Amino acid sequence: MTDDEQTFDPLDRQLVQALMIDGRAAFSRIAAVLGTTDQTVIRRYRRLRGAGLLRVLGLPVGDRVGLYESRLRIQCVPGAAVAIAEALARRPDTGWVKIFSGGTEVGCLVSSRTREDHEALLLRKLPRTQQVTGVAAQTMLHRYATGPGRWFGTDGLTDEQIAALEPAPVSDDGAVRLDDSDYALLAVLGRDGRAGYPELARAAGRSESTVRRRVEHLRGSGALAFDVEIHPVHLGYGMEAGLSATVVPSELAAVGRALAGHPQVPFVAAVTGAANLAATVLCRDQRDLYRYMTEGIGALTAVHRLEVLPVLRQVKRAGLLSDGSRLFDAP
Repeated sequence: MTDDEQTFDPLDRQLVQALMIDGRAAFSRIAAVLGTTDQTVIRRYRRLRGAGLLRVLGLPVGDRVGLYESRLRIQCVPGAAVAIAEALARRPDTGWVKIFSGGTEVGCLVSSRTREDHEALLLRKLPRTQQVTGVAAQTMLHRYATGPGRWFGTDGLTDEQIAALEPAPVSDDGAVRLDDSDYALLAVLGRDGRAGYPELARAAGRSESTVRRRVEHLRGSGALAFDVEIHPVHLGYGMEAGLSATVVPSELAAVGRALAGHPQVPFVAAVTGAANLAATVLCRDQRDLYRYMTEGIGALTAVHRLEVLPVLRQVKRAGLLSDGSRLFDAP
């Protein structure tokens, strides 16, 4: 076992899994479920967060708040991928940025507040970047929910413990309109999903009780979700890959739900384009990835074509929606 794999002991893994189920669960609630003390949970969380090993983020859910989201595959001239990936990572409207194996292709998720901003990046700024040789964009149509806290190698909680931590079900009442106060909340939660209500109230210019109700409303309506940013290698998963699959349209929903149930898959979505399903897979090594391709995805006969893109470097894992400065501005 490597030093990276030893970073998280069994209690750390349980804490990570608990936060994946409910990123804002009170430490006292987590402690009660894990059978330990509040102080122990707080100390473990602060150690992991302080060492840069763990972050809880509160992020807007694009299709519920009217964001324009696309998954981009950007072809670069040799030697340019790192600079382009790092520039994209500094943008406030990118959710993740990866360099794929081969070193000439960058993948990222872009979430824009307006159609104009989205089109400006896709049609003007990126194409005019001399080191970019091609851009392919896929619109996110539907994200398939993954199982509660059973991915990333975190499987230390029982079904009863998971049920005790699960937040209230999300309603499906349609899109939610965000105002400037909401964006101020999201700016804070995008940096620290466990930020206290006093800090959120100061940012939003509202009372703590108002902010508490608003956060609960955004969560309950599916407009706000909490994610755990963690390096999979610390849980023993050293191989990450992006998957692009072509699925029979009549079976797309069934295959998406099936992949969402696989513990190796933290993300899967229906997208536009010839490859109509996109996913991320985490495996321990190349042999593990091979087994998953042949036995996991291989069992899904509706998958007609599969492209596997190993991730060479993860430049950004989660993003922040804000009004920050834009890169790739026209000269």
